[in-house]
Amino acid sequence: MAEVKVTMEVGSDGVAVITISNPPVNALAIQIFAGLKEKWNEAAKRNDVKAIVLTGHGGRFSGGFDINVFQKVHTTGDISLLPGVSVDLVVNTMEDGKKPAVAAVEGLCLGGGLELALGCHARIAAPRAQLGLPELSLGVLPGSGGTQRLPRLIGLSKAIEMMMTSKPIMSEEGKKLGLIDAIVPPTELLKVARQWALDIAERRKPWMRSLHRTDKIGSLSEAREVLKSARQQVKQTARNMPQHLACLDVIEEGIVHGGYNGVLKEAKVFEDLVLSDTSRGLVHVFFAQRATSKVPNVTDIGLKPRPMKKVAIIGGGLMGSGIATALVLSNIFVILKEINPEYLQKGIKAVEANIRGLVARKKLQQDKANKALSIVKGVLDYSEFKDVDMVIEAVIENFPLKQQIFSDIEKVCPSHCILATNTSTIDLNLIGEKTRSQDRIIGAHFFRLQDLAGYGVAVATGKEFASAFPDRTFKSPLLDLLIKSGRNGKNNGKGYYIYKKGEKPKPDPSVLPIIEESRRLTNIMPGGKPLSVTDQEIVEMILFPVVNEACRVLEDGVVVRASDLDVASVLGMSFPSYRGGIVFWADTVGAGHIYKSLKKWSELYGNFFKPSRFLEERAANGIPLSAPASTSSSSRSRM
Repeated sequence: MAEVKVTMEVGSDGVAVITISNPPVNALAIQIFAGLKEKWNEAAKRNDVKAIVLTGHGGRFSGGFDINVFQKVHTTGDISLLPGVSVDLVVNTMEDGKKPAVAAVEGLCLGGGLELALGCHARIAAPRAQLGLPELSLGVLPGSGGTQRLPRLIGLSKAIEMMMTSKPIMSEEGKKLGLIDAIVPPTELLKVARQWALDIAERRKPWMRSLHRTDKIGSLSEAREVLKSARQQVKQTARNMPQHLACLDVIEEGIVHGGYNGVLKEAKVFEDLVLSDTSRGLVHVFFAQRATSKVPNVTDIGLKPRPMKKVAIIGGGLMGSGIATALVLSNIFVILKEINPEYLQKGIKAVEANIRGLVARKKLQQDKANKALSIVKGVLDYSEFKDVDMVIEAVIENFPLKQQIFSDIEKVCPSHCILATNTSTIDLNLIGEKTRSQDRIIGAHFFRLQDLAGYGVAVATGKEFASAFPDRTFKSPLLDLLIKSGRNGKNNGKGYYIYKKGEKPKPDPSVLPIIEESRRLTNIMPGGKPLSVTDQEIVEMILFPVVNEACRVLEDGVVVRASDLDVASVLGMSFPSYRGGIVFWADTVGAGHIYKSLKKWSELYGNFFKPSRFLEERAANGIPLSAPASTSSSSRSRM
């Protein structure tokens, strides 16, 4: 492994170049901070050093603070593991040092990396370097002065936007905003930075301490108006995440009482936020997402992903056209097959509408939209399937139809082609039962939404679930009642929501009597009276059965690790990332409470709530649900 180190070289021009080295992104590990302090102090003492340039090894400045430290703090609860660098290093040693420093920025300059650059007296960047403060996405806030220096360099509104969204900007925009002093080619970066540092030392260029600037903040009344607007926005978009409002409070502290006071408050609030449940959840998801790329007997034996250049999709309805859109936007050529010209034209037009919508919302540039539309082709037979890398079947939930399709495509697709089905309910072994290709048939399910997909899909799905798992499905007449009342979701503009073109869908109050009728027919009103449940109990009655199902998945060895289910729930179910995912959240609630609740409900309302054996064992033994499963004879590993 490459050594984690900070090096210093002093040139004949009197400039000390201090380089951060911690591949691949020069993360700011504890020893990096110690090395920076040591080298900076050495440069300050040496008579042959006139100025300092700070840079990163290997074409990257720094990707930011080493997030592994957060994980250690969460595991141990020991806040002293965090390095106290904001005042000691960035303010006292760097910004208020007696020799000027220039940051030479290339590639990544994020989080703590950007905060180090902000502590320098100028910043020179290569083209298309990424600059950002994404700390809020991990449940904390910038902890080395970023909340104070960024607004003073680029203005309050833009700085708040960058921090609240955690989105980086490119160095070109940074130059326009005043964050970057000059953009030069990578080959010229160190040369220009060295000269710039000397020019500051010799007073040919201004010696700017970012923390002392006020010219871009505006008046106190203007600043408070901007902060008020930002707080209102946060309450709508991030109301369950305390780090956003805390960040705005810290920014305001610096505006009202000065940058140094702001830095002191920032450091204290940072420590409080690191220990919050929100940070624990977001950091867990951060590492869980990266862990999904590590699959035993696949990634650890040198297997490489096969490139997907051309993919065929069978079915151009809502699902098929959506999948086609996602693929062409990823520069994958798509063959879209339908059964007749009318359906095919409808499917192609749906893809076009999806892409036009992205352009209209300024999420896609027109030239990229044109490229995407040029790589989708509609067909009515399988003749174009002879050279595809993957087929995704996205037809209705009809078991015999899917079996027939897989029999047909096996004959025409190349032997390396992956055969995928979009089903969420039908057993893949049954779908591929009449083929010789079971080893290359996979499930590739994209999403589950009743109003959007239409109630026909939901009814078909429900029947498959009820047939396969009669004791694990909750039978409700609600969908049949909705269909009987002439509703089919977005397809006909009426569902749980009212859909009007050009307007945001609105909840439909006239659905309430239908729901009441469903409750009556379901006959789950003890003594003829509706259940009296709290909001918390409603959440639990919805999500504890999901946890129960996750336990069955873990026991069967369907996933490599529990955190894989956390990622699936966040990315696939929109489970709140700040809760850490379904299993992580369940462990914070406690297996014992979940088991007792499900046991009680199963006795009152039936087997749908019956706790699984895995959950019962974990609750009885006080073992977290996320702990690795024992290798028992009952485990049916799919790997």
